[in-house]
Amino acid sequence: MPTDWLNDRVGIVTGASRGIGRATALRLAERGVHVVAAARDNGALDGLREEIRSTGGHCTVAACDVADERDIDRMFRTTQDIGPPSILVCAAARLGKALFNDIETPDWKRTVAVNLTGAFLCCQRAFASMQESGGGRIITIASLSGIYATEKFPGLTAYNVSKSGVVGLTEAIAVEGRSHGISALCVSPGAVATQMLHEANPDLKPGLGPDDVGRLIVGLLDQDILPASGANIPLFSNL
Repeated sequence: MPTDWLNDRVGIVTGASRGIGRATALRLAERGVHVVAAARDNGALDGLREEIRSTGGHCTVAACDVADERDIDRMFRTTQDIGPPSILVCAAARLGKALFNDIETPDWKRTVAVNLTGAFLCCQRAFASMQESGGGRIITIASLSGIYATEKFPGLTAYNVSKSGVVGLTEAIAVEGRSHGISALCVSPGAVATQMLHEANPDLKPGLGPDDVGRLIVGLLDQDILPASGANIPLFSNL
């Protein structure tokens, strides 16, 4: 049963130009959240903003590369005139393929910078703001590829390691956020039909669509998730 908690909140969504981030931003806007949509693709962000506004929703865009700490600081300054963010969804991600012996250091660093360090920096900024304003809810997105004892595939070392780190990051946020009313959950999908996955593995047949995951994220944010804070939710098939 939907509640009114989301209505009139400010929510930041990274990776909002496509895939899970875009689907989540649209669903949050439907529920009355003023979405701050962040990504590197300005054209796609403008299209998202117009789509949200055409249905009466509220959206502010922020050009942001989450691997750049200065961009993240600018993104959070963008929210100052809107209100403190009560919601953060870290959906920005990078997926490249290279066998272990062939991974080049710049590719390794870029993957970790986007998937893990970028999530850390966004969560850290949001945590400070939420602590000041009385609480909030954070959703990070890892992957089945980052979970212990799930099947792994060749060529995804950097991605797997970075997503495993996101799970640990979420657990750490939950521990320190509990006394401040800040909750954090991690969602770990399997194959999702996104452009990023198609480019990495065109032959893979995903069992999930971006909107499947977006609906789940919004449903989680709409609940009192503090008792479950720190949990990782694996998604193995269609919801």
